[in-house]
Amino acid sequence: MKKIYIAAGLLMALYGNSQTKDTQKADALYENSRYTAAIEEYLGLVNKNKADAYVYKQLADSYYSVFNMADAATWYAKAIEEKQDAETYYRYAVALRAQGKYAEANQQMDTFASMLPNDQRAQLHKSNPDYIPALNKQNKLFDAAEADVNSTDKSDFGAVLANDNTLYFVSTRNISATDDYGQPYIDIYSAVRNENGSFSEAVAVNELNTRFHDGPVAISADGNTIYFARDGHADGNYVKGSKVKLAQIGLYKATKTDGKWQNITALPFNSTAYSVGSPSLSADGKTLYFASNMPGGLGDTDIWKVSVNSDGTYGTPVNLGKEVNTPGKENFPFITDDNVLYFASISRLGYGGFDIFKADLIKGGEAVNLGKPVNSEKDDFSFSFNAQKNVGYFSSNRSGADNIYTANPVCRVEAIATVTDVKTGKLMADAKVAILDNRNNVIETKKTGSNGVVSYDVDCDTDYVLEVSKAGYDSATFVIAKTQEKQVVVPVALKPVNELIKETHIELADINFEFGKSNITREGAQELDKLVEIMNDYPNMVIYVKAHTDTKGSASYNMALSEKRAQATVSYIISKGISKDRITGKGFGETEPKVNCGENCTDNQNAANRRSEFLIVKK
Repeated sequence: MKKIYIAAGLLMALYGNSQTKDTQKADALYENSRYTAAIEEYLGLVNKNKADAYVYKQLADSYYSVFNMADAATWYAKAIEEKQDAETYYRYAVALRAQGKYAEANQQMDTFASMLPNDQRAQLHKSNPDYIPALNKQNKLFDAAEADVNSTDKSDFGAVLANDNTLYFVSTRNISATDDYGQPYIDIYSAVRNENGSFSEAVAVNELNTRFHDGPVAISADGNTIYFARDGHADGNYVKGSKVKLAQIGLYKATKTDGKWQNITALPFNSTAYSVGSPSLSADGKTLYFASNMPGGLGDTDIWKVSVNSDGTYGTPVNLGKEVNTPGKENFPFITDDNVLYFASISRLGYGGFDIFKADLIKGGEAVNLGKPVNSEKDDFSFSFNAQKNVGYFSSNRSGADNIYTANPVCRVEAIATVTDVKTGKLMADAKVAILDNRNNVIETKKTGSNGVVSYDVDCDTDYVLEVSKAGYDSATFVIAKTQEKQVVVPVALKPVNELIKETHIELADINFEFGKSNITREGAQELDKLVEIMNDYPNMVIYVKAHTDTKGSASYNMALSEKRAQATVSYIISKGISKDRITGKGFGETEPKVNCGENCTDNQNAANRRSEFLIVKK
């Protein structure tokens, strides 16, 4: 992400008190966000043996600012040989984390947290220092693949797909225009998305580009209004410093007329004292989100919003607060049609460098890391999503240069079970709700809270089964079929187990056995556990088990098989603590069919005849 933040101008330097005449030129370059040139000057001081801890720190911060984390870590290690401010230890931790050196990063975070224990980043670290395994286990939200719109070795990022299938993004591919230090400027480009997801050849949006940095952009729902960032040098909005002209990034608006972008106007809250950039517009066009280091923020760069009034005026920018921002860096906001904010953060719990997070601005709550494959140990940022096309785009430097990637949503559905008592309708806490895959393997088991609710996030293209049970109640199973809905609510009304007691028998579901076998299956055990519970509630009850088969196989084979099944059932009940004097059993083979169909039974009739009966000898 080297060229991005040179262009974006949204980093604030941490100034030490060891500036000297030797560092004046390098410091001036650093203060004007000319980090690559500053690196050359600071390295020159190192080579001349004129470097001290201040130079090492400035050099590390310069590499950090162009997101060269390997070299940043090298120079932070030198800088902390002398005591540094807390932020230096934090940045060192970030640089280590970006290389996957999590244990070493945690050591630096421990130092940072001891110096600033009330800092939000310190509190996040202390609450969950070893978060990577949990992050790796979370459900995949998107599939990712590199888009075919990228240039060979230049930076391409900030992709936003308009509803007319035009993809806007920024790129440094125009190498004919460079700044005073040989760095190419970023320009705004567009390409047309084809039905198969590929793109036409990208073209520069010349009416928006200047000889300085332009972009990224935000596009309105109707495609006729565009907001974009631009280097203040283009309009002469800069302050003359002792060595260089200090400019900031500002936001601009343009409208489309006859297929061309015209009427370019600067937004009123642009400033020569701070930068505003990375715009994103709400679906109704009434709220503009952006990143800025303007006064009143929580940290380095924050996410802000401002109202866009119908008369073309703007409200006062509002910081999005702690649910989004931290004392570190947040940038690249994108607001979806349903008010979910995607943004990049270097300061939340992530894999390294920038990670992409999402925050539901309606429901609130903690921001969620998108996980892999969207995020990586490198810089992942600039996420956008087009709801009409059901496709997202993000940028990453995981391959060595900033490239654009597609993000195709993994279809997920929230399965919600609400458990109640069938008689009273009362919500039931502590009910066990297990979710099984289509092979009857238990994936996970949860218990309902005081609201009687359990929810699972599952794949919408797979069938699942919910098994619900609670002591004193008859368990129940429910199938969750494949669905494209975002949410499925399953009402579960459990019967008190004593309702299974009839006049002459206990009414259990079929006790299933594998074909030709007599061992108790998991499903059969669940039914027999209900009998155990009833017999515990009725200590004088005596049960007689009758096991029956269908007419498949010989009569002698069926008689022997049913006897084994009857005795297996009795043994299971006794193993659960019921006295052997209270339960007996016998196999009847095919001699007492429920449906007398002889040798011509259908599959359903055979299933009806394969049964166990639990007769009440004594209550």
